[in-house]
Amino acid sequence: MVKDVGVEPGYPSKDYTDPPPAPLIDASEFARWSFYRAIIAEFVATLLFLYITIATVIGASRNAGCAGVGILGIAWAFGGMIFVLVYCTAGISGGHINPAVTFGLLLARKISLPRALAYMIAQCLGAICGAGLVKAFQRSFYETYGGGANSVASGYSIGTGLAAEIIGTFVLVYTVFSATDPKRNARDSHVPVLAPLPIGFAVFMVHLATIPITGTGINPARSFGAAVVYNRDKPWDQHWIFWVGPFLGAALAAAYHQYILRAGPFKALGSFRSTPGNHV
Repeated sequence: MVKDVGVEPGYPSKDYTDPPPAPLIDASEFARWSFYRAIIAEFVATLLFLYITIATVIGASRNAGCAGVGILGIAWAFGGMIFVLVYCTAGISGGHINPAVTFGLLLARKISLPRALAYMIAQCLGAICGAGLVKAFQRSFYETYGGGANSVASGYSIGTGLAAEIIGTFVLVYTVFSATDPKRNARDSHVPVLAPLPIGFAVFMVHLATIPITGTGINPARSFGAAVVYNRDKPWDQHWIFWVGPFLGAALAAAYHQYILRAGPFKALGSFRSTPGNHV
């Protein structure tokens, strides 16, 4: 990669290039096949994600005890599928597979508003179809074991469930920003190839912590698809938690990465400079 020319004497040139902020609305996107291809990729990826993960949840519930995969297996299913699907779709759509991730990237000006909305719609539709496939293939078990729908577990308050979703999504979206940071990619050539690994592992770790509390949402499309297909009162009564929590967590992660770690606005104003001898 060609290094940028230093703008001030005594400060080294940057060895990476920050992409320009995405326009809020880019009408030219609608004329490109790549835009629609990315939407299709998000739909299919979220469909596959819901099918595998909800099927795992139902299988674990059905075979509780030594014969089942348990919480650890469920967490591996969610984290492993995110790793696989992000790897497969990153070069096509960015591999969001989650409206909260899309929302965080929108706030950071990584994608345009029309693309973000199209992704979220595709993700929710894909989630409904994925959950629907599980119900179609094993209807009796699906109904008996809760359909993988999210709700706050007995013994936990609504506030605790909301906090778990906020913190869990913060961990995920913070990992996404860090794993895809152009500054890191420029200095460690292996990072773009390995980026899906820490993202999937973050999902795995968050599930270990929050499955006992909310069943782990941290993905509004995942919670929405399961709630639509299962269609019971409790998941719907508490459904707002699985939108508000992830969106707040994503916003906090975007703000932390962009304003604190990368200090984007301050760099633009020239208010903060790295000390001579360090990279900007």
